[in-house]
Amino acid sequence: MNLALCVICEDAHERADGKFDVVGIFNELNAPGFPAVQSRMTVVMVMEWSGEESGPQEFRADLMDGTGRRILSIEGQTEVASRKTAPQRTRLIMPLEQVVFPEAGRYSFEVVAAGDVHRGCSLLLTEQTAR
Repeated sequence: MNLALCVICEDAHERADGKFDVVGIFNELNAPGFPAVQSRMTVVMVMEWSGEESGPQEFRADLMDGTGRRILSIEGQTEVASRKTAPQRTRLIMPLEQVVFPEAGRYSFEVVAAGDVHRGCSLLLTEQTAR
């Protein structure tokens, strides 16, 4: 499996022509203090599967903090058709609500699929400074 796309945004949807409309991509958030809660964010991922990876495929996307501690997990299964030409794709749009970030620092998604771990998008959480 190849992680072809991973973004964090405000909202997204897939159009009838197969393209994504993605609104408000971000990779940094400022919080007044910690733990901080992000009321809503959306994760968009596209996984490409090789011809050998046909049939049901389980996957998991873990949001990890800088120490390797798992904050949340998105788990799923997809059916991968056997194709010799273009890769089969799994498209994921996952709205997340009330995500708690325990402390400031870098958080990143790790996608576990087909026996491998792939690093996805990251998000930097910083504390707002008084003005």
